[in-house]
Amino acid sequence: MQNTQFAEHAPDTELEENAVVSLREKICYGLGDTACNVVFGICATLLTFFYTDYIGINPMTVGMIFLISRFFDGISDVIMGFITDRTHSKYGKARPWILWMSVPYAVTFVLLFFVPADASETVQAVYIFVTYNLVNTVVYTALNLPYSTMGSLITRDEFSRSATQAWRIFCGPMGKMLVVVSTLPLVHYFGNTQRSWIIVSVIFSAIALVLLLICFFNIKERVVIKAAQGVKVPLKQQLKALISNQYWAMCLGFWGLAVMMSTVSGVIMTYYCKYTLGDELLYSPLYAAELISQSIVVLIVPHFVPRFGKRNLTLAGILLVIVAQIVWLCAPLSMSAAMASAIIRGIGVAPLWANVFPMLADAVEYGQWKTHVRQDGMIFSAASVGSKIGGGLATAGIGILMDSVNYNGLCQSQPKEVLDLIYVVCMYAPIIFSIIIAVLCLMYKLDKFYPQVIADLRERDRQGVL
Repeated sequence: MQNTQFAEHAPDTELEENAVVSLREKICYGLGDTACNVVFGICATLLTFFYTDYIGINPMTVGMIFLISRFFDGISDVIMGFITDRTHSKYGKARPWILWMSVPYAVTFVLLFFVPADASETVQAVYIFVTYNLVNTVVYTALNLPYSTMGSLITRDEFSRSATQAWRIFCGPMGKMLVVVSTLPLVHYFGNTQRSWIIVSVIFSAIALVLLLICFFNIKERVVIKAAQGVKVPLKQQLKALISNQYWAMCLGFWGLAVMMSTVSGVIMTYYCKYTLGDELLYSPLYAAELISQSIVVLIVPHFVPRFGKRNLTLAGILLVIVAQIVWLCAPLSMSAAMASAIIRGIGVAPLWANVFPMLADAVEYGQWKTHVRQDGMIFSAASVGSKIGGGLATAGIGILMDSVNYNGLCQSQPKEVLDLIYVVCMYAPIIFSIIIAVLCLMYKLDKFYPQVIADLRERDRQGVL
């Protein structure tokens, strides 16, 4: 009898789940990532610089705190994935967390910059560890993981989903660019002290809070798998289903490597501008050029997905990143070459960022098709582990390398060993990451048979089975 009732309502449910998302909703969903990137942008690029050059913390200490914290962060992602899949409210299972975490997100972000300046380095290190984990491991995870999971719940239509995610990746870098480009000029404007960083963080947190509320009140969770409701899958079965999903594993690699490349470039370029190009404020226009070009191309990518596929576009773009680095290598002291490289790199990395979240949503459908287990939150959280650990490894790696050549952030000039290290990392790290991403692209085959996956799942939906 239950299957008969399900069959009677299936056409309406299918129509709702496969709805074409309006432009207004796409933009409002994207604004959520703008808010998320306020914290991500600072933590991935300028927070190390703040700790080393304004507080005087040893870069090795910062790097190890970030690395250890990322492992805690990865564990919290998996836990939050379980919680998200088991959340039931009138707003859905993922969407309500955007509302519940908006205020804690704004408050804890400001706490990052209240490091006690006159305390011992041990006390400072403890404070950094606690506040960094409060922000990232607890609050940001409880906000961003459900927000990302919305990518598979807002619609099941493949191309509308890609377009929605494109707006996310367009708006997200806008938040990152807002903080990265304007932070140092604003800090200088407010006096170039620790107090200046606190003032700037309050401004950014207020903006983020408003954007999160706009996002929550203007998006909708549509994909509701009736056959999955009330079904509690044992942890062992969930992990087995996850591990057997090779496309989840590839997406974990794509996301983790993308974050590592972005983090290394963002962190090291600050030092490159300050000590090699001679002015740390040059970082702002370079970073802006890369993010603006990336954001524009991100909106264009979905229009080419039906013709070329996500994998092929990502592969072509990542090869362009290598070209961008070669351009800079030809004239490493030229601001013009640096600017040209930033623009080309932004264009090249755009397909990767535009496609990684739709690929994850596709991996959710593939996993259900292959294992009869639906894992929206689990798949996004487990893939997010790759990004968290990747970012931590990247930041820690830079800290360890900088400490190995005796970098001192309170000195206005640096020895040749430091300058050489900054040059090598800035120029060659993106090339290494790009080569690994290209290899993953060659292994990705889901685009070819994804239409059949969706067709089979729709038939199962009509029958009331997973």
